[in-house]
Amino acid sequence: MRLLLDEMYAPAVAVELRARGHDVLSVHEADPVLVGASDAEVLSTAVSAERVLVAENVRDFRPLEVGILEGGDHHHGIVYTSDRQFPRGAPTTTGDLVRALDSLLHASPALRDRSVFLAPPSG
Repeated sequence: MRLLLDEMYAPAVAVELRARGHDVLSVHEADPVLVGASDAEVLSTAVSAERVLVAENVRDFRPLEVGILEGGDHHHGIVYTSDRQFPRGAPTTTGDLVRALDSLLHASPALRDRSVFLAPPSG
């Protein structure tokens, strides 16, 4: 499973996941034009690149996801997080996010045309 991290995630998350052997890009690295781009553009980029999108903005991405599927098209998956479970600015968030995504990537579920909510790592 290949990931594209939306702009609210620190590029360090992608760096740490790559160090663990995963194919992960941050929008900050993939294409600087994507920083500040519309959610539709970010999702379209993930679809074109055959990457699972990791995003926090369920309110905006979920309707886009539904629109893709209702239009007969496909996406490679969306992993949603929340600021409540992975609080921005908290000192442990980057590590918690890396561990949770690493676990998901090792489990390698098929996410084609599906979305999941990422749980914080246990323990």
